[in-house]
Amino acid sequence: MIQIGTHVVDNPVFLAPMAGVTDRPFREACTSQGAGYAASEMISSDTLLHSTAKTRHRIVRANNNVPHAVQIAGSEPSAMADAASLNVAHGAQIIDINMGCPAKKVCNRQAGSALLEHPKLVREILSSVVARVDVPVTLKIRTGPSPQMRNGVEIAKLAESEGISCLAVHGRTRSDRFLGQAEYDTIASIVDAVTIPVIANGDIGNGEQAAKVLLQTGAAGVMIGRAAQGNPWIFREITAHLRGLPVPSRPSLEEVGGMLITHLHACHKLYGDYRGVRIARKHIAWYCKGIRNATTFRQHINTVDLPVEQIKQVELFFAQPESYGGSNSI
Repeated sequence: MIQIGTHVVDNPVFLAPMAGVTDRPFREACTSQGAGYAASEMISSDTLLHSTAKTRHRIVRANNNVPHAVQIAGSEPSAMADAASLNVAHGAQIIDINMGCPAKKVCNRQAGSALLEHPKLVREILSSVVARVDVPVTLKIRTGPSPQMRNGVEIAKLAESEGISCLAVHGRTRSDRFLGQAEYDTIASIVDAVTIPVIANGDIGNGEQAAKVLLQTGAAGVMIGRAAQGNPWIFREITAHLRGLPVPSRPSLEEVGGMLITHLHACHKLYGDYRGVRIARKHIAWYCKGIRNATTFRQHINTVDLPVEQIKQVELFFAQPESYGGSNSI
């Protein structure tokens, strides 16, 4: 169990917040398969944007039994505090601060992982947000701005001193983006340097890797990002491995198709017909990855514009065993 302020997370396998991915339907899919924690995708600290449909969709609470955590990003302490307060007023139970995103459009605004180069500003942001809200505040970082400046330990100590309740660390620097392999030595040093829970993130795609990372770093839990795209079942598989239980078999085609249909209905309901169909396309591609004839199917499904037709075509695809060479499972 992991204590985050007043909240207890029973399962130490977290879903990583990913912009444009971890919306309500995605979080519901992952928590249905055992994810112990699932924060919203990143939203801007610009409260003027909070009235837009895009932001409203991002912060809506998922139908699950995990704490409602909302991730915010920005570079101005008072604006971050305002954003945190506004989200708490709308039901957020945990505020997560993004200082790990390496995207240029985020870093060019001196937000995300660009902040790691400015410890003084990091302290001001954390202090302002923690002082403003009465819910736990967590932080997501990378190991530093670059391999030549891995200051993750410094940032972690600073975060703990400012009242951060939990820290997630991606085992790459900002300049690494998603290239190469994640390194866990810095995460291990961070774990040794602080007393708050540390969650290890980066290159974890199965139970064996999760167990290895936990052993190597001493972290309290692991965070799964890209490996969960189209694969919410990864949470039940990793959880079983960590608990020494038999690892569930991979989902059948019928189970994959059923989960995808549920996901599509949720997308259409949340976003409406036009945006829902288009947002769903990337999820369809992820769910179908590795299935025979998926490339041809994706090319076709990306031309479909109506929700009812999108669902119909997905049902037809998963109802044809010959599409997968007679295999009944992935």
